[in-house]
Amino acid sequence: MRIGKRELTLPILQGGMGVGVSMGGLAGAVAACGGMGTISTADAGYLESDFEKNPFEANLRALKQEIGKAKEIAKGVGVVAVNAMVATVQYADAVKAAVAAGVDAVVSGAGLPLDLPELVGEKAAKAPIVSSPRAAKLILKTWDRKYHTTADFIVLEGKDAGGHLGFEEEQLKAGSCPTLEQLLPGVLAEVWPYEEKYGHPIPVFVAGGVYSGSDMARFTRLGAAGVQLATRFIATYECDASQGYKDVLLHAGEEDLTIIHSPVGMPGRAVRTPLVERLEQSLRQAPQRCSRCIKGCVPTQIPFCITHALIEAVKGNREEGLFFSGSNVGRMNKMVHVRELMDELMNEWRVSQ
Repeated sequence: MRIGKRELTLPILQGGMGVGVSMGGLAGAVAACGGMGTISTADAGYLESDFEKNPFEANLRALKQEIGKAKEIAKGVGVVAVNAMVATVQYADAVKAAVAAGVDAVVSGAGLPLDLPELVGEKAAKAPIVSSPRAAKLILKTWDRKYHTTADFIVLEGKDAGGHLGFEEEQLKAGSCPTLEQLLPGVLAEVWPYEEKYGHPIPVFVAGGVYSGSDMARFTRLGAAGVQLATRFIATYECDASQGYKDVLLHAGEEDLTIIHSPVGMPGRAVRTPLVERLEQSLRQAPQRCSRCIKGCVPTQIPFCITHALIEAVKGNREEGLFFSGSNVGRMNKMVHVRELMDELMNEWRVSQ
């Protein structure tokens, strides 16, 4: 299928994971297999020598480098994308930098990306992440009315995803959120009029709790174009995180997961680590410095600094790190190469159709 100007030969998207978990190495490996590899724009420059003094410049410089790295690994195959969170201060600049660096697609969530077409133009494919038909309707209507364009694809992210979630915290904790199976028909219904108007398909990919090829087959039978996975790609040799990070996820079970309230202003699913346990006891982890990453963040009021926590996690620091994870983490028990995982998913999908 077409994703903007590129051909997606496998119906598999790798979800963006930050800070530093899905960078050029992982994204390039996924794209090289014919899928869509996604680089997270969140503090992409955390390893740059001037990150603490000049985080904005470091982030944009590193982002461009990671896109180039992914493109080199992919060798013209698949799709190289970025994931940009609306809630970040550098959202617009990061999207513009990625497009200038030649990224194939921009996926945007953690807020409503109502101005994404203005930032991307016609140079890359654009896609919102939504968690309801209502959000899809608002975004598509706004893009059509204001920019006379529509989405190139949509990611429908359900309640079982890792990281920041588009549901109410009370709903998540009570287990009362709608399922992907319940949400998908409504999103497909919102998409159809714009497919008709603009004369091209708008593929919908489902995410959140998708683990196997049989899951893929179940959702494609319901009308999805494919799936997006993130957590499963952590346990790959090509994932850009440290082995210490990967080991935390490999040793975690479903019973180790909890819902946290993030400084981003959204709930998130993460592994219960010493940091999370301290937060559950209302023990504030005062930020030591601020890279001004999140819109509306007040360092003197937040319970912890999410940038510091995510950077410590990607380094493998279980004591201070925040390890986001999807609900199926307990099913991961070994390291594999990206190509092995992609082949496994596709073989299971073909058998299950």
